[in-house]
Amino acid sequence: MIAAAIVGLGRWGRNFVESIQGRSSRLQFVCAVDSAPAKVRDFAARHGLEVRPELAQALGDPQIQAVVIATPHSLHRPMVEASARAGKQVFCEKPLALNIVDATAMIDACDCAAVILGVGHNRRLWPSMQALKRIARSGELGDILHIEGHFSNEHSNNTAGTWRDSPAESPGGGMTGAGLHILDAFINTIGPIQRVSGQLLVLKPPPVPRDVATVLVQFANGVSGTIATVRATPFFWRVHVFGDKGSAESLGEHELVLHKSGVPPQRLVLDPVDALRIELEVFADAIEGKAAFPIARSDMLGTVAAFEAVVKALETDDSVEVQPLPPLDQRNAKFIAGAPR
Repeated sequence: MIAAAIVGLGRWGRNFVESIQGRSSRLQFVCAVDSAPAKVRDFAARHGLEVRPELAQALGDPQIQAVVIATPHSLHRPMVEASARAGKQVFCEKPLALNIVDATAMIDACDCAAVILGVGHNRRLWPSMQALKRIARSGELGDILHIEGHFSNEHSNNTAGTWRDSPAESPGGGMTGAGLHILDAFINTIGPIQRVSGQLLVLKPPPVPRDVATVLVQFANGVSGTIATVRATPFFWRVHVFGDKGSAESLGEHELVLHKSGVPPQRLVLDPVDALRIELEVFADAIEGKAAFPIARSDMLGTVAAFEAVVKALETDDSVEVQPLPPLDQRNAKFIAGAPR
């Protein structure tokens, strides 16, 4: 059992704890780091967590093998780098970083310290998205021509008055909270993104913002894509891949619909999973050398680079090239490639 610290006990940090404590045989939280310990003490006590106000206190504890970071985005880089220097395995909630410079430094820090870096793109583990990727890459849909994605939720109501309202912490309207999941799903399903353009319509600024982001995507392989996210509407998820022989769409976590010429749509309902628990357990597998963490370094960087380009496109109403991925530190090339230690 891997002993871990949860860093940040806001809404998402609490979701991590509730998915793991007493439910996983692979990883257990033994302490929580939060800058407002009084506010989280009752929750921590219910889950058997010691509360510490400073990350350094957890990093200095030899009992703790790993840290799971669920803090404001601007804290990700210093916390990941400090954890790597302390020899702790690191799992960081998405977005890994808001720009490619920070993301590269974080990956290099973990590689140089020979510690695992996991990133929380949990939608990759949804049964519908795993099935969609498998079908899209199998040839069943023929040549892939286009992909559409939409993820919206009541984000503005759920996070009113928090740091998530800050344009510095959450740039691009709903792209940081929700749209980034679609961007990562595109890269995971189709491949690297080459160019983006976008439009951000702000109907009401924070607090409780109402805005709509729409993005056009051109992939390096010539496939096109569109993304939309609304920051104040009931939950909706759809990723739809179009090929010249058919199309397939993920609707939420467990539903997939196949469309073929001349036959009615085929609707599949898949068994549910706890994606938060699974992503931390595959992180545990990587720590123990059982398997590489399933998100490659190139995808970690590719999603951040595409996100940075999208934010710029939304700010400028212009078309933006995605930055080429920088070379990672080559002092541990085998580890960087994702091979188990």
